[in-house]
Amino acid sequence: MSITHFITYLDCERKYSPYTITAYKKDLISFQEFCQKEFQLNEISEVSYSLIRSWIVFLVEAGISNRSINRKVSSLRSYYNYLLKSKQIEDHPLRKHQSLKVEKRVNLPFSEKEINEVLDFFENAEGFEQVRDKLIIELLYTTGIRRAELIGLKEGSIDLSQNLVKVVGKRNKERQLPLLNSVTNTIKKYRVLREGLEVKSDSFFLTKKGEEIYPTLVYRIVNNYFGRVSVKVKKSPHIVRHSFATLLLSEGADLNSVKELLGHSSLASTQVYTHSNLKDLKVMYNRAHPRSNKNY
Repeated sequence: MSITHFITYLDCERKYSPYTITAYKKDLISFQEFCQKEFQLNEISEVSYSLIRSWIVFLVEAGISNRSINRKVSSLRSYYNYLLKSKQIEDHPLRKHQSLKVEKRVNLPFSEKEINEVLDFFENAEGFEQVRDKLIIELLYTTGIRRAELIGLKEGSIDLSQNLVKVVGKRNKERQLPLLNSVTNTIKKYRVLREGLEVKSDSFFLTKKGEEIYPTLVYRIVNNYFGRVSVKVKKSPHIVRHSFATLLLSEGADLNSVKELLGHSSLASTQVYTHSNLKDLKVMYNRAHPRSNKNY
């Protein structure tokens, strides 16, 4: 009933991304260490809900946010689902658990003006890191690619003969995304600079030491540049993806097409990117309603 078996299951059968698997493993080991220290219990498959509840209280008192605690408990829930499904336990300790209340977060997309102001920083981009950072932001914004997908790109993922990039998304599902000419130009420039490194990885995006880039580096790049032009609280790779989807939908793109570009498994996931402000709603209402006086 080891955690290792569960992690292997997530990797080989569920095809979770390496970053998701790392998060699950970290949460489970953290809980296991708590059980060992506080209750001298080594096997977490044997825990009761009261013990899990003690862990939740411990996390709350440590100042961990309700949102983060819910995510950690979700990792536990998946682990016990696996044990129950494989008949290694008879009862689910989290069967009656209710998630902690969290404030609904509204993540605002970047405006076209903010995007353009960031891209203006790279108008005369020179040097490996600056060209790489430019390409990262361009790809995030023009393809809607996820951070993990961007990190997972290989040299062979990009086909400039067809202006396409092949992306491996969640559950190892592949999709092809079109590349704008402006982006292919940056790719060509980046490749030349990349060849000058002592390459230690087959990943497309590298650090200046020739190693694969990592999640916090991508986050820092986005947060750094957008922090110069935007006062929005959240400035992350996901918000750039959010901006990509919002722009396409606001310009009349078909919801199903945006769904395919984003790599979503259902329309429900894509619909969260639809936005209509009050002014737009009033215009639409006055145009469409038969009793409208057309005063808009």
